[in-house]
Amino acid sequence: MWTLLLLPSLALTASAQEPHPNQEPPVPLPVDPEPGLPTPEPLRFAGERHFGAIRRLTTEGESAEGYFSSDDTRIVYQAKVGDAECDQIYLLDLLTGARRLVSTGRGRTTCSFFMPGDRKVVFASTHAAADDCLEPPDYSMGYVWKIYPEFDLWVRDLDTWELTPLAPSPAYDAEAVVSPDGTKIAFTSRRNGDLDIYVMNVDGTGLIQLTDELGYDGGPFFSPDSKRLVYRAYHPKSPEEIARYQELLDQDVIEPMALQIMVMDVDGSNKRQVTDNGAANFAPYWHPDGRRIIYSSNQAGGGRNFDLWMISEDGSDNERITYCPSFDGFPMFSKDGRRLIFASNRNNAHPHDTNLFVAEWID
Repeated sequence: MWTLLLLPSLALTASAQEPHPNQEPPVPLPVDPEPGLPTPEPLRFAGERHFGAIRRLTTEGESAEGYFSSDDTRIVYQAKVGDAECDQIYLLDLLTGARRLVSTGRGRTTCSFFMPGDRKVVFASTHAAADDCLEPPDYSMGYVWKIYPEFDLWVRDLDTWELTPLAPSPAYDAEAVVSPDGTKIAFTSRRNGDLDIYVMNVDGTGLIQLTDELGYDGGPFFSPDSKRLVYRAYHPKSPEEIARYQELLDQDVIEPMALQIMVMDVDGSNKRQVTDNGAANFAPYWHPDGRRIIYSSNQAGGGRNFDLWMISEDGSDNERITYCPSFDGFPMFSKDGRRLIFASNRNNAHPHDTNLFVAEWID
């Protein structure tokens, strides 16, 4: 999970309006059996055999990290739209199209997720430290992600509108997700100096650090049975890599150039690497079968052309899922595996726009 915090930089090469030569021509669309959802559009590219009808959920600005509620009728996501200078958190009802601002409208936000029962949302925000968006990453150091120490976890009650902090620390806390069984939260934190994954009870108690190897471990997601986590990691090995990583981390940034997909048990044991391709791999999410992992990667050609890929947990059967010539990322399956929500630059109205889409999934 990271964020629209980094998505604008990944998406700068997108083209607007004109369909790509590999995109399938428009075909007659079936009558929409679910009146609340947007009308399907001809948005599939040649080779995207796992996609049926595709519906566009957002139409402007930069939107990403759309995650389903437990009943798959709503999503929570982050977006920079209108005059906003940085991302805020929104709730979207898929059946009515109603949208609601969940965050405060102040500061910078990222990484939202529904709490158990879908009546609360957890997200990361800097609003307690500053009303503005804080300083953006300094790209004179290369392509870097900013690790804002001002990020803390917050929980918004959607009924009472109460906003409360969750397990705060003076360091970066973000990338929080809730286990399917509703008992645990996993998140990324720098509270012990390095960037590691932690797990805790949903009320913030029982905090346990799961990773401790030097480097970035983050973006965790629980398996459908809540017993494992998939995440992304970069562990520098050579003296030069270690020095570079530590130098950047001292400036609250990291280089996301060689992230690999990892899995581990929910207690931190049995860590194992899934991908080994030298590319940038991120935003992994479990297929509902608990055996396969969908993720975003630029392994097909490098640079900023990211596509979705599917791989078995043991690292076998790596399959390319999308063929958009710019950016596809942040995938999440519905509980029954019939739908996939993802962010993409496909057919955007303006070059920098990134929208959310939901596709019927064909296994």
